[in-house]
Amino acid sequence: MSSRTRRSWKPTAFPADPEATRQVRDWLAEEGYSLFGVEHDFRGADLSGGDFSSSWFTQALLAGVRLAGASFYRAHLQSADLTGADLTGADLVRANLDGAVLRSARLDGADMVKASLHGVDASGASFRGTRIMGASLFGVDMRGADLTDAVLFQNTFKVTVDDSTTVRGLTGTVFGPVTLFSGESSRQLAGAELEAWIGERGGQVEVIAPRRPLQ
Repeated sequence: MSSRTRRSWKPTAFPADPEATRQVRDWLAEEGYSLFGVEHDFRGADLSGGDFSSSWFTQALLAGVRLAGASFYRAHLQSADLTGADLTGADLVRANLDGAVLRSARLDGADMVKASLHGVDASGASFRGTRIMGASLFGVDMRGADLTDAVLFQNTFKVTVDDSTTVRGLTGTVFGPVTLFSGESSRQLAGAELEAWIGERGGQVEVIAPRRPLQ
């Protein structure tokens, strides 16, 4: 973001926490550096439309924060709490979300190309129409998540789902397996079995066999 563009954008609402507000104001006033929001409390803010490319939100509190249309290109969101956050239409290309909490967050229409999500709680989150392409999802809890019309492309997709996970209109290609919970029991779904499970629920996904290492 250029200094001119940064100065022209203002948050609809600043965080309730004075230190986080100071950090945002200083960032808006400066030129050529990323917002350093590590461990800051941004709750109460509306940062929709902001450009936070390459910024640092590691272990930040962003629960319930409005971030619609914001850009987090190559941003650092490791272990951030995004519970209930609104990331509708956000740019999360190459963002690092390892260890983040996305419980009940809204990521409808977001762009998550080549994003990293390892050990993420995305239970009850909404990914309607989200582009999850070339991303790495490893150990992601998607129980109760809504993946309606989401697009996948050659993702590592080692996620946990249950019968309340919505996959209607889900398309694309993935590397499995997926862990399916039913009550207290669980089992892994891979290959044709995973394709069938998604197909029965209105999606159409091709499960790609893992590449074998060269001998």
